[in-house]
Amino acid sequence: MKQHNRGMVVALAGLGVNLTLGVLYAWGVISAALIDQMGWSATQTQIPYMIACAAFAFFMVPGGRLQDRFGPKPIIITAAILTGIGFLMAGAIMTVLGLTIFFGVVFGIGMGMGYAAPTPAACKWFCPSRRGLISGVVVSGFGLAPIYIAPLTTLLIRQYGIQSTFYILGVAFFLIIILLAQMICNPPEGYKPAISAKVTARKRTAQKEFDVKEVLKTPQFYMLWVMFCFGTFAGLLTIGQMAKIGIEQAGMTSAFTLIAFYAFFNFFGRIAWGVISDRIGRRFSMFAMFAIQLITYLAFPYLVTPVSLTIGIIMVGFTFGGMLTLFPAVTGDYYGMKNFGLNYGIVFTAWGIGGVAGPLVGGLVRDITGTYVISYGVSAALSALGILLSLGMKPPGQERYRFFGHPAPKPKTQSSV
Repeated sequence: MKQHNRGMVVALAGLGVNLTLGVLYAWGVISAALIDQMGWSATQTQIPYMIACAAFAFFMVPGGRLQDRFGPKPIIITAAILTGIGFLMAGAIMTVLGLTIFFGVVFGIGMGMGYAAPTPAACKWFCPSRRGLISGVVVSGFGLAPIYIAPLTTLLIRQYGIQSTFYILGVAFFLIIILLAQMICNPPEGYKPAISAKVTARKRTAQKEFDVKEVLKTPQFYMLWVMFCFGTFAGLLTIGQMAKIGIEQAGMTSAFTLIAFYAFFNFFGRIAWGVISDRIGRRFSMFAMFAIQLITYLAFPYLVTPVSLTIGIIMVGFTFGGMLTLFPAVTGDYYGMKNFGLNYGIVFTAWGIGGVAGPLVGGLVRDITGTYVISYGVSAALSALGILLSLGMKPPGQERYRFFGHPAPKPKTQSSV
């Protein structure tokens, strides 16, 4: 098999893994069932979700380190085992504590391990000029997942109950991830992808490699981390309670259409922003993304009809999906691919903090005030700060300032990818 075709197999298999792990983004369906059928409060339904978000993000770090060291296959197999155990035990113990431990912690760790491995593996097969696109393809599975998981979960809950739904999903996801893991691998030692003539120094710094200690000495890391956290807070606040927002704010009788539109444009945004950023650069793409978010959240309190709210949700999905493409791409551009798994894992911890804060604030605000208006205002303010930070982004070595008393480190010369 030609190396290029082998790379596409890895990318598509990674997309498949993320299609299963993306059940997280269909939590709105499960949370609505927990409220309506089991009498949970809005805040209670967000506890397993936000713990899963945190475990997902923070286990990207060991997942990335292990992927860099042992390759993606054993890490993805581990993720399959944890996913199966997490869902089966969550179904067996349908309490706030039970779902928090087994969906939140166990499945959350499985997500972090599984998500950490496919993107670095796929990106290493392709030249930097296609890094945004390939990253977008792999992570798009996570965004697309709710299109099938939301109706499937709704059907299973109606037919078999929420407990059996967890059992069915756990077994199915375990088997699918195990199968796809066999197709995902890093390139052979010494492999170097063909470099496109369109690649320019203005767009990327692919010839330099940073280890994690060097990454932490650069101001770009902290700017990326804060921007990612802000964007995640805003996005996951809405995603975690999308079903109830549709019903309560716009009088929608069913949230499936809303979730389906969100999922499709989250998927589309991941690929579209990858292509856009490959052409116009990561910084301008981030600026545009946060600007769209700002306008959307300022308008959100006034989106009180099904059509207008759907348009707002589409914009949230489009921009939030783009973040999951842009941040890994810019991490690879700035710091190289040799230690990409660990380096992006450190950046991705921002997703975990935002994933805890966003759903928690959304649930508390809804329980206290009866609406989400205050939450929308906070999300708009964070988007505005994201705009300001994006204006100052430059690759390491192109700035003259010092950070924490350290000059920007001189990165190591790339030996192999």
